[in-house]
Amino acid sequence: MYAIVSIAGQQFKVEKGNKVFVHRLPGEIGETVSFDKVLLISYDEKTNVGSPFLPDAFVQAQIVSHNRGDKVLVFKKKRRKGYQKLNGHRQYFTQILIENISETGAPRKAEKKKSVVTKTEPVIEDTPAEVKPAEPLAPKASARKPAVKAKVEVKPKKAATRKVTDKAAKPAAKKMPAKSKGDTSK
Repeated sequence: MYAIVSIAGQQFKVEKGNKVFVHRLPGEIGETVSFDKVLLISYDEKTNVGSPFLPDAFVQAQIVSHNRGDKVLVFKKKRRKGYQKLNGHRQYFTQILIENISETGAPRKAEKKKSVVTKTEPVIEDTPAEVKPAEPLAPKASARKPAVKAKVEVKPKKAATRKVTDKAAKPAAKKMPAKSKGDTSK
């Protein structure tokens, strides 16, 4: 008899008596845990497949140990850029021992009992005839008044003026004669 069960987001094929490493589960060593997300149960020649889970099926297991996996090195490099990065990672695992696989009679989760609330009329107590209104609190002596900001006058910007130049006023640049290959004079 075996079952395919979803444990901590992964699917495992389990049989009674198997030890399986799964992602870290909450709980102490020796504690019994139950998984109700059973996708398939097969025994003899009969197979039951859920859609997506079997409604009353469950798998019971006992926590054997909490371990860490082997170190995985992650190396990143960009050639000719002088960039190298080396990171290490060790995953946390829990080793469980499968004790029982059951197709019916899943342990029910504790249901919260709905408390019945009855409406009652509010109780009105006798109040004295003369009740003084509450006096407003006086402002603190150390309270400061906000500072008054000085008004700043903004001058309008002058329109940009364009300089008009007379081309005749500037002397023309003198052109140097081009040198020929055979010319050695300076």
